[in-house]
Amino acid sequence: MTLALFDFDGTLTTKDSLGEFIKFAVGKPTYYFKLAIFSPIFFLYKTKLMDNSYAKELLFRLYFHKINEDEFKRLAQKYGETKINDITREHIYEKFQEHIKNGDRVLIVSASLRSWLEPWANKHKVELLCTELAFKDGKFTGHFKTKNCHGQEKLRRVQAHLNLDDYDKIYTYGDSGGDDAILAIADVKVRVK
Repeated sequence: MTLALFDFDGTLTTKDSLGEFIKFAVGKPTYYFKLAIFSPIFFLYKTKLMDNSYAKELLFRLYFHKINEDEFKRLAQKYGETKINDITREHIYEKFQEHIKNGDRVLIVSASLRSWLEPWANKHKVELLCTELAFKDGKFTGHFKTKNCHGQEKLRRVQAHLNLDDYDKIYTYGDSGGDDAILAIADVKVRVK
């Protein structure tokens, strides 16, 4: 049996689906205004003075603090169904489809959010391991429900989800340091540039 692991943002897509989703959900003027407010935190994250997961939670709080759960999920569903195809990376998407046609077990392993990735993954009938937001009493809490699915957490999730020894060949597709842990277990590593 063959296993194919795909990172999403920057691998299956040409752009970060998170940024594109926020623009879609709040509109470009609000997106850019709040992004300017967020820039000191972005600097701390980029210089590795702030943890990736914490910076990402702060970003979601800035844009979606106490958003209604149904409204957020409606926006995310619409984005996942109608906009993600606009940013797919054609040659990697073709590899993705090839693995599906070959009957390989295909997983998307992403730090992006289930809310918009799930409709896309379901359409392609593939499994999804990703980050999830926490909601309480119908409102976004400002926190993640799961650990941010990035770096070592990607590998931990894969290992918890399946037995790697069941596979004769493992393909991994990734584009950044956040994918190094899953690229390390692959027989065939595809680093997207």
